[in-house]
Amino acid sequence: MTINGKVYLVGAGLGNVAYLTVRALQILGQAEVLIYDALVDEQLLQLVPQSCLKLDVGKRGGKPSTPQAEINQLLVAYCQLGKQVVRLKSGDPFIFGRSAAEIDALLAVHCPFEVVPGISSALAAPLVVGIPLTDPILSRCFAVFTAHEPEKLDWEALARLETLAILMGGKQLSTIVQQLLHYGRSPHTPIAVIKWAGTQKQQIWVSDLANIQTVTAGVSLSPVVIIIGEVVMLTERLNAKIEIEFSPLDMLPDQPLHGKTILITRSAGQLSEFGDRLATAGANVLEMPALEIGPPTSWEDLDRAIAHLGDFDWLILTSTNGVDHFFTRLATQGKDARALAGVKIAVVGEKTAHSLEEHGLQPDFIPPNFIADALIEHFPEALLGKKVLFPRVETGGREVLVKEFTARGAEVVEVAAYESHCPQTISPDALTALQQQVVDVITFASSKTVKNFCQLLASHGGANLDSVRIASIGPLTSKACQQQFGRVDIEAEEYTLEGLTQAIVQWAQHK
Repeated sequence: MTINGKVYLVGAGLGNVAYLTVRALQILGQAEVLIYDALVDEQLLQLVPQSCLKLDVGKRGGKPSTPQAEINQLLVAYCQLGKQVVRLKSGDPFIFGRSAAEIDALLAVHCPFEVVPGISSALAAPLVVGIPLTDPILSRCFAVFTAHEPEKLDWEALARLETLAILMGGKQLSTIVQQLLHYGRSPHTPIAVIKWAGTQKQQIWVSDLANIQTVTAGVSLSPVVIIIGEVVMLTERLNAKIEIEFSPLDMLPDQPLHGKTILITRSAGQLSEFGDRLATAGANVLEMPALEIGPPTSWEDLDRAIAHLGDFDWLILTSTNGVDHFFTRLATQGKDARALAGVKIAVVGEKTAHSLEEHGLQPDFIPPNFIADALIEHFPEALLGKKVLFPRVETGGREVLVKEFTARGAEVVEVAAYESHCPQTISPDALTALQQQVVDVITFASSKTVKNFCQLLASHGGANLDSVRIASIGPLTSKACQQQFGRVDIEAEEYTLEGLTQAIVQWAQHK
């Protein structure tokens, strides 16, 4: 079988367009399907054609992520459909990029592919803050490694090297320091922790091994590059001589949320965009996922519905999770948006509509106020005799919506497209910040995250939240906040993440 599609494994470098290779820029401009990681900068997603399908497969250390086998399946499926597929990875595809499994999957079915290098953050992050990895006197060699599994590293050998560049080390900072000190490294050894290098959110903390944990206490250290060695002290001298597009200093004081620490509690795969909005406004953002999204117990019902899409009059999508999982499953069945010809689509919320548009489709109906209740009240046609497909969360979904549609004469076919769970663990940074009462605002974008947050916090010793402002995205979430906390301090006027950001900014400006 001849396969006309092709897969490009592309390194995104630091994420800033200025540091993208010419070849990567060219390929992004021709992409028909973009499958990207969580650490890829939002601005790169604007470089693909408007018609390009964008799929976030969000692999983040320590958090729920798309299984590698499912990513492999997506690459193969879209390639076999004849698409030009770009697998966009942060940094370089072959430096801790897990590319081997994807290439093996492509080779197994003879899918053409090309690997496009990117600039690894291990090399670029120290450069943009003025730290040279080598120096004729201070650093004749350096090692690059990931601290993802610190127990497998030869710390005795690493401690003898002049300069270390460490990726995926934010959560292991304590272990890194302990091991290096244990094997003879001086507690006065300089260390730099560089977060979001080369972007507008860039921050850098410089100290020594003895004090770096105190300096970074209560701060979310993901994603960071850690540089250890005497060369760190050259940054002050060299920064005066090189141009850095984004200042390595903390956020500018004229930003409305400067100095505010905000904890966000969305599902693990949906934190980055909201966090970016808040960080751009100057906030120190901590992430505490209160929802994990994964596959349903069985795909059987959804697969059966996909096989008979022509039988349905309407497809109802009430969340980006519903959109993403429905279309991902559609692709695994060898189909794309064309399979929905003749089926009208209703969505709840602008974000859900945007997710649908990324699959090349426009919704036929979006209710006002961006809430599901308005979907029923303002539905554009009589429902008597209509057959409606509703891909939804497996448990705990919108029972009222189904009941009302059925009462109006529609045949509603509910199928599990994904499942949501309460996580078992809390980020140590988030827990410490809550217990030390350094959090200014906690945000909630759904009633389920409110319940799960309270359950998680209680299971980890609890915290005094009297001084924290509770921020809600809308009335249903606010109702849950009232039940759990007895109050809501900030509520979005427009029930979107942008509206919630604006409400928090307004609160900060009128304090």
